[in-house]
Amino acid sequence: MEIQLGDVGHIIQLAIAPVFLLTGVGTNLVVLTNRLSRIIDRSRVLEERIAPGAVVDVADSAEINVLYQRGHLINVAITLSTACALLVCLVIATLFMGDAFELNFGKFIAVLFVLAMLSLIVSYFFFMREIFIATKTLTMRRLLLRLP
Repeated sequence: MEIQLGDVGHIIQLAIAPVFLLTGVGTNLVVLTNRLSRIIDRSRVLEERIAPGAVVDVADSAEINVLYQRGHLINVAITLSTACALLVCLVIATLFMGDAFELNFGKFIAVLFVLAMLSLIVSYFFFMREIFIATKTLTMRRLLLRLP
């Protein structure tokens, strides 16, 4: 079997939309990992404040607990977004293989794409939950400091 240049062009056309999706997922992963990095940095600062055997400030303890919760949510969002990216890569590879070898992978590609979208959707739900917790913590801090 010989693949013609026109066939390769057609395969690339089919793969363009998933590649753009992959770019968006990659950008999403950058945002999520930056948030996780900031959470980890803040928790390290708070943990260093707490000396072994010292009296723990209630506000610091509460903030560390919230940071751990936020870190967990972001970690799940990163895992789901990464799974989405891997599924999109499988969609692209399957498009090429199916078209190049004239195999009928239509239903398999559809299932992979739906799984990728579900993974991304759930990832955004975890991301949104983390943002709600961060915003709630900010509001609570403002009330504690009695700022206008």
